[in-house]
Amino acid sequence: MQQVRRRFLQIAGAALTASAVAPAAWPQTPTGGPKANQILRSDLEGQGQKVQETVVTVVEFPPGAAAPWHAHPGAQELLFGIEGTLTVEVNGQELKTINIGDTGVIPGDVFHTARNESTNATAKVLVVHSRSNKDKPLIILGKKS
Repeated sequence: MQQVRRRFLQIAGAALTASAVAPAAWPQTPTGGPKANQILRSDLEGQGQKVQETVVTVVEFPPGAAAPWHAHPGAQELLFGIEGTLTVEVNGQELKTINIGDTGVIPGDVFHTARNESTNATAKVLVVHSRSNKDKPLIILGKKS
């Protein structure tokens, strides 16, 4: 577990210093929703291909912004708070607050949303998706059930 955490923190450090970014992972809302910058997408090497791909994204939530309800088919999501405070709502679970340095795990195929409830501060999280099937879409939009 400590080795996994160490690797996660190494990725987080790399994310903070990365200069090349890719386009957003979900459609941008006309009201100025969160901005997602994918900084790494790599096929997994070894481990019997139980996880085919890892995707690392920095998601920035302006004050009051929220992600739409969505799920990641076959992809577990790991969160690491790097700025501000983010409220995460996962279908069937209690609300979770992600502050700077906090982590969270969202199971694959479970609909969820995240929002910045601040009226004046940006929230930013490092998001790591571990995908079991990279032929599936990374994200699908849906609703709370």
